[in-house]
Amino acid sequence: MRGAPRNRRANDVRMLTMKPFPKSLCGSRVTVMGLGQFGGGLGVTRWLVERGARVLLTDREPAEKLTRPLAELAPVIADGSVTLRLGGHDEQDFINTDLVIANPAVPTPWNNIYLNAARAAGTPVTTEIRFAVETLNQDRTVAVTGSAGKSSTASMLALIMNDGARAAQLAGNIGGSILSSPRVAGEWTVLELSSAMLWWLTDGAAWAGLEPWSARVAVLTNLAQNHVDWHGSFEHYVKSKSGIRHAQRPGDAFVSLFTEEQPDAAADVARATGGTWWEGAAVPDAAECKALLESIDLPYVPGEHQRRNARLAVLAAEAAIRSEGQTPNRARLVAKLAEFRPLPHRLELVGTHGGMRCFNDSKSTTPDATLLAITSFPDPRRIHLIAGGYDKKVDLSAIRDLAPRLAGLYAIGATAPQLAPAPPAVDCGTLEVAVREAAARAQPGDVLLLSPACASWGQFTNYEHRGDSFAALVKSL
Repeated sequence: MRGAPRNRRANDVRMLTMKPFPKSLCGSRVTVMGLGQFGGGLGVTRWLVERGARVLLTDREPAEKLTRPLAELAPVIADGSVTLRLGGHDEQDFINTDLVIANPAVPTPWNNIYLNAARAAGTPVTTEIRFAVETLNQDRTVAVTGSAGKSSTASMLALIMNDGARAAQLAGNIGGSILSSPRVAGEWTVLELSSAMLWWLTDGAAWAGLEPWSARVAVLTNLAQNHVDWHGSFEHYVKSKSGIRHAQRPGDAFVSLFTEEQPDAAADVARATGGTWWEGAAVPDAAECKALLESIDLPYVPGEHQRRNARLAVLAAEAAIRSEGQTPNRARLVAKLAEFRPLPHRLELVGTHGGMRCFNDSKSTTPDATLLAITSFPDPRRIHLIAGGYDKKVDLSAIRDLAPRLAGLYAIGATAPQLAPAPPAVDCGTLEVAVREAAARAQPGDVLLLSPACASWGQFTNYEHRGDSFAALVKSL
């Protein structure tokens, strides 16, 4: 690795006077950290070039592993707008620059030797999401986060906010890049925000000399152990999530039913982290919430948890509409929900085999999300569950302990030994073996469910790749 820096811990950083954040990107030197095999850095690189920045794009992977995204950048590489540093990072690229755009996938960025080199040199460090939110009308934003259900809740919210009287786009951790998306005058933006994004938008904003950012309406679905590998601890994960509320301005709205829907889980999180920042949300009383839940019909989407997600989406939409000085029409919002279809990789029916229905729930990357998926079906004894993947350092015992109550538990990936230490669970290793084993054991009327409770890295590039691979294997049976 070229230019390997000295080992520098976050607590050892002694920052020089921070360089001013560029008032104009035209002519500014910008280092983009991370292109990614699937082009995660493409959008921000193009956006920077369009504004006249001189971009140095650096990635640990060599060019031969980045052929697809590099091909899309070929014109701006050829004209000298983008310089490449591939196969490793160079400390000087993080020091001798006006701005660093970090890849939000970099875990514990406060411990990253290259980002700390930038900070020690006084170089502002930020991420694409910060540039993206700065292009939005803050008073027309809704941010959704949580450990489970945030994608469905955000998608339902965007659907019902597009009601003819107003427009809404879906972006953030789901959907396309905000930087490249067209704008409609007065439209709302519904942002799904991960814990990493929230850290960069709040506590991490100081790395660029910026103020924390918040949405007009903030939404929390729930909290459970997740992404300890990125944050270093569960406490830091929860604290980063809290930024969605703590950074809000007077008059902004916060919507959550975490304590009301999952009192035991909320109490566990409070004991583990010493706080209850999600309480006191702007929601109706229990009777009104119950009546709202009973009024929701989702004909195309299985699962009681999805109806709870829909209820939260309605309450968030109402908060957004009230912020405009208007009165929401609840019946109209609820009726619109009936149009909602399952999202790709979220309890998506991808085929049948011998009377067995096969569902792709690859987006379920936490134990809580997988447990909710299980409850979407009437009889767990008919479910063949495929679970496992990358080890995010979270407790998987709740999934492991399901084995005696299921038709089968088939474990894959790095966490397979944790999930299948002994029969009746089966350590299959790979998805292909798991699908084959489950199909051989299944009876007509059974359900084959890919709901991994783990991230996809290691065997797959992302959850979409994993879900598509599952669908292809089902079709090949």
